Amino acid sequence: MKNQLSTLVAVFFTTLFCFTSNAQQIDPEISLAAEELEQQVIEWRRNFHQNPELSNREFKTAEKIAAHLKSLGMEVQTGVAKTGVVGVLKGDNPGKVVALRADIDALPVTERNDLPFKSTVETEFLGAKTGVMHACGHDTHTAILMGVAEILSKNKDKINGTVKFIFQPAEEGPPPGEEGGASVMIKEGVLKNPDVDAIFGLHINSGTPVGTLRYKPEGTMAAVERFVINVKGKQTHGSAPWSGVDPILISAKIIDGLQTIISRESRLVDAPAVITVGKITSGVRFNIIPETAEMIGTVRTLDPAMKEMILRRMREMVPAIAEAFGGTATIEIQNNTAITFNDVELTAQMLPTLQKVAGPEKVELVKATTGGEDFSFFQEEIPGFYFFLGGQPLGTSEAAPHHTPDFFIDENGMLLGVKVMSQLALDYLNL
Repeated sequence: MKNQLSTLVAVFFTTLFCFTSNAQQIDPEISLAAEELEQQVIEWRRNFHQNPELSNREFKTAEKIAAHLKSLGMEVQTGVAKTGVVGVLKGDNPGKVVALRADIDALPVTERNDLPFKSTVETEFLGAKTGVMHACGHDTHTAILMGVAEILSKNKDKINGTVKFIFQPAEEGPPPGEEGGASVMIKEGVLKNPDVDAIFGLHINSGTPVGTLRYKPEGTMAAVERFVINVKGKQTHGSAPWSGVDPILISAKIIDGLQTIISRESRLVDAPAVITVGKITSGVRFNIIPETAEMIGTVRTLDPAMKEMILRRMREMVPAIAEAFGGTATIEIQNNTAITFNDVELTAQMLPTLQKVAGPEKVELVKATTGGEDFSFFQEEIPGFYFFLGGQPLGTSEAAPHHTPDFFIDENGMLLGVKVMSQLALDYLNL
């Protein structure tokens, strides 16, 4: 009974807070400034889109960001986590510190869109020639935050406290053998001096209609692990499999076994989970059973206890299956991101801001996704709120997925991003 009463009281005060906050409107000066800056934000985005750079290689991108922040009179730090940029804007009045984050890296994807600012950049990635493309919308995130920085720098009288602008490299993951991303920024003190009280981030989405914002309290995106399995058998002629040990067969049995962890051992009614083998390499010729095979894949989880169980069972199962078929196998698991966990209290506090900027009918509560975000590392240190911004053209029913050559974002959605991030910073600091 006591717990029920506490819950009811919490719901009452959250509802009351939302009601009183929704009575307010977006700051008209901020709204007008965003509208006047919209075309410039689009031009910044197009420049980044046409000149994409891979993780830990965002040198020109960082130069452009730093030059803009310096022109606004901010304290600017460059070279954070190799290519990251941080700007500090002190308001006219004392108060808390809020951080706004945008990721700045692109992907090894060759663009197929027919755009006047289409990327034609080419590079070599892991030994293969490939195009480079902003195939996840980080170009829009960067341009949006540059716009927010300009607007807030011209409205310091409205800021009770400090805004820290974090332009983060290598969200997609650093190249093999390198460190990068949010975890390195944290190690290098990005949340210190001044100490950050809360952090906000957004991600544009090609499948969410323009003008719409989507959010979820608690776990909203998955923890991501990368695993590598190496199987060893015994090479022999393809016509006499009984004289060897087939690592390809063992690999197939391991893949099948891993899926039973999800389908038969995981409480999927509590939270979703995924194990995917995305690459398998073995053999050189049609009539040779090879000696080795390698599998590379990913695990996605939204519940810490389930994550621990799945990883433990993978470590137990892989060598056991290989041994049952006469071979051996090892598994290495690397943590890429934690669970993107939206602080419940902070989400409740800031939800009215989303509603008053976009309109209550355009703010949608959604289920968690099994995508991953290293914004999660910031959220392990301080309260954070991460939400989704619509980038799908109105009137369309299908959109190319992120990380594909046909990924497309409607630039009309960026204005809302500028407005909502600006207002989030002001409202948080004025709470």
